[in-house]
Amino acid sequence: MSTILSHRFSSHGVRTLAFAAGLLSTGAAHAFAPDRDVTVVVTSSAGGGSDTITRILTDTISKMDLTESNFIVENRTGGSGAVGYSYAAKRSDDPYLWANIGVSFFTTPLLGESPVTYKDFKPLAAVSEDPYIMVVSKDSPIKSLQDIKAAGKMISGTTGIVADPALLAQRLETAMGIEADIVPFGGDGEVVAALLGGHIEVQFGNPSEVLPLIQSGDVRPIAVSSEERLPAFPDVPTIKESGFDVVLTQLRGFVMPANAPDDAVAYWADLIKKALESENWKTQYLDRFKVVPKYMAGTEFAAEMDKRNADYTALMTSLGLIK
Repeated sequence: MSTILSHRFSSHGVRTLAFAAGLLSTGAAHAFAPDRDVTVVVTSSAGGGSDTITRILTDTISKMDLTESNFIVENRTGGSGAVGYSYAAKRSDDPYLWANIGVSFFTTPLLGESPVTYKDFKPLAAVSEDPYIMVVSKDSPIKSLQDIKAAGKMISGTTGIVADPALLAQRLETAMGIEADIVPFGGDGEVVAALLGGHIEVQFGNPSEVLPLIQSGDVRPIAVSSEERLPAFPDVPTIKESGFDVVLTQLRGFVMPANAPDDAVAYWADLIKKALESENWKTQYLDRFKVVPKYMAGTEFAAEMDKRNADYTALMTSLGLIK
């Protein structure tokens, strides 16, 4: 478990005045007034997509002096998210506990491999929607999805059998009428190594994971999993426009324990919204990783979580992963 403590602030009196002024400017002074540091549980290892977005967001909040609280990021890995989410859920009314959400937030409970589900948490805020970029190695003969269809098969890598890359491969297998061999690895780095080494043919990666490889020329993008083309890659078609009705994106956001006070949730959600509107967030995350901004909170975010859970349930049922 790695821990990072963000910068502590000085000039307490000045900070307090600034904090009060900020509340007045919003016209909605929440009763909650933080007096402790915030723990943010990340259920994946340091350096991955969830860890990266968490550290950039908390660093942005700190740099903007939006609160006197510091942020402690804790990587609690294991059990495809079950370890971290179980820990977070046990702190049932803690107003100083956030947890990131990823694919495993929904899929691990559906498989019956976690004692907690998304219903054991209170929505805090969604912060972005990440498409998946389908890449091949620079020397690969594969130029498009039509090449894969013509070959009748593909070998892809994944970090978990119910991770989005695996689900994407399985959906393409059905949509394209091909045979998809899905090889599980221990981490994204191992998937990349296997792709570059010629042991697998394709990888479905988040922009934050594969963008450096695209920029270095080590891999080539052949399709994206979003509904529309990405502005950063205008020449790369979507899977859907390539003739296969497959769309899948990863929602990134944060939740709090189920019984966290509503005024605390509203306070932190407001801070997150301010951070997402900042130039630092735009340059350090949106522009850097070419992702789609998506802020939601409250009932809107709760409804989106219900929808995502229903979508994963339907998809995993259709693939025979659950009954």
